[in-house]
Amino acid sequence: MEILLARHAQPEWDRDEVSYVDPGLTRRGGEQAELLAGRLLHERFDRILVSTARRAQETAAPVRAAHADVPTEDRAWMHEIHMPADWDGTPAEEVNRTLREAQHRPRDLWWEGLPGGETFRDFHARVTIGLEAELAALGVRRREERLWEVPAGVPDLLLIAHAGTNSVVVGHLLGLDPEPWEWERFASDHASVTRLRATPIAGAHIFSLQGFSDVGHLPSSLVTA
Repeated sequence: MEILLARHAQPEWDRDEVSYVDPGLTRRGGEQAELLAGRLLHERFDRILVSTARRAQETAAPVRAAHADVPTEDRAWMHEIHMPADWDGTPAEEVNRTLREAQHRPRDLWWEGLPGGETFRDFHARVTIGLEAELAALGVRRREERLWEVPAGVPDLLLIAHAGTNSVVVGHLLGLDPEPWEWERFASDHASVTRLRATPIAGAHIFSLQGFSDVGHLPSSLVTA
């Protein structure tokens, strides 16, 4: 079994100096999404799961079109950690200042997230519970903390989501203790591809990180973080 994790393309967080919590893609992001779709033509996967966020949906659109024969489903559990709702329409400089200052919080406050937003504890639980339920429906179950039962013939998956979501998935499947800054620990670029593979070991399977944040399909001028 292989799980491909694609991060959404560049979103338009700010427009006319105003911030948006559920933005679409920039023009550059649209180009990245098209190139990502071309990159994925060389991959095999049996199902596509897409975050419900607008930036993920727009990134997935050319992928869906290129793989019209592959079942595609939207998943709310794959949405990025939810930012404070009242940030929508807030001056961009105010939001950016809050984010810069938040980088210097002590570790215990990182777990609590930003005031008015989703806590990291809730985000991590949402993603890992959703992931394990998704895998269990395919017959893939965790035997121990780092060992998994993976039956033969399990479908390969493509998940189109976010830096945070994908980082939680990577850490969870590798059996790592969570940190409240997972997207900083596993920092991936926009429209990048990460690969996990189920590897037989110790009478069960582990998930092995085979590639991380691959942007070989993007020219250097289109690589963004």
